[in-house]
Amino acid sequence: MNETTQPPYLRTNFYCRDRSSVPVVRKFTRKALIEWGCEERAYDMLLCVTELATNALRHGVPPGRGFRVKISLERLETALRIELHDSGDGEVRMADELPGVEEEGGRGLLLVSALADKWGVAERNPGKIVWCEFTLG
Repeated sequence: MNETTQPPYLRTNFYCRDRSSVPVVRKFTRKALIEWGCEERAYDMLLCVTELATNALRHGVPPGRGFRVKISLERLETALRIELHDSGDGEVRMADELPGVEEEGGRGLLLVSALADKWGVAERNPGKIVWCEFTLG
């Protein structure tokens, strides 16, 4: 993992396709939120980045590849954006209804949709970018 620090309000890092990457992504995100003083919605942001990283690993990253996390403070510091870039051809789908109690998956994008102010999917070649935004202030 090779953290790249760019302008003061942009952090990006690449992660291997491994379940152990998820807590590292969460730690990376938390560090940026603390440094930028964006702690008012930190719990929601950390839950969303965890869900997006988990989805990338389970559905978006082909074997032998990885994914990139990009976190940025945008629009005159009034919005925080989290992006996960993967190289897979998997389609992003939100469950039509809440999964049953005993089902292990299917809640990730429902949580992101409920907690983030905006979220979506953008094209990337190869792959896609799944993103979410949080209004600050």
